[in-house]
Amino acid sequence: MTINVAAITVDLVLLTIRQSALHVLLIRRGIEPFGGQWALPGGFVHDDEDLGAAAARELREETGVDPSAGHLEQLATYGTPGRDPRGRVVTVAYLAMVPDLPSPVAGSDAAGAEWRPVDRAAGLAFDHDRILADGLERARAKLEYTPLATAFCPPEFTVADLRDVYETVWRTTLDPRNFHRKVTSADGFIEPTGHSVTRDRGRPAQLFRRGPATLLHPPLLRP
Repeated sequence: MTINVAAITVDLVLLTIRQSALHVLLIRRGIEPFGGQWALPGGFVHDDEDLGAAAARELREETGVDPSAGHLEQLATYGTPGRDPRGRVVTVAYLAMVPDLPSPVAGSDAAGAEWRPVDRAAGLAFDHDRILADGLERARAKLEYTPLATAFCPPEFTVADLRDVYETVWRTTLDPRNFHRKVTSADGFIEPTGHSVTRDRGRPAQLFRRGPATLLHPPLLRP
């Protein structure tokens, strides 16, 4: 029996909200295959390296972004034959959700790096369009039943800030009063910090932080 050994890579769907739009981090490939084409950050896993460590390393090397700033989880594994013209390559994709970060700095074998609105991120190298689509759906679903919307927020935020996250990720408009009632009544979702903030000469708004819950009860379902 012949054992075929596949190379293993990691790819990252890194999402943030910038200027009221959901953005994904992309790199412009500096080497073949797909030289000059935009892609998700990623690369080959070293022999002595754990998958999660490889994902964090590739993100730092190619873009200068530290994934510890937000939430990072394994998304899915992709191994369709022919997905990589270099040979049999299986990739483990990761999903990260982070607050707004500075502009990335390209490094390693990336010729460029930028945050791009997700609705202008088509035509990526390899099968990265599919991976991005899967990452977006995972993120949208996660917001329904977990408190991970707070991963897009600073440590302290208002309910209006949190509503902006849901509206941006879900691409919809939510009723402010109904949303406030739902998030403040969900067990352990958010908790008051005891501080408030005044913006644009409006009334002071209460500041919150993420609570201890890992699942939302009741869940916040998409319209």
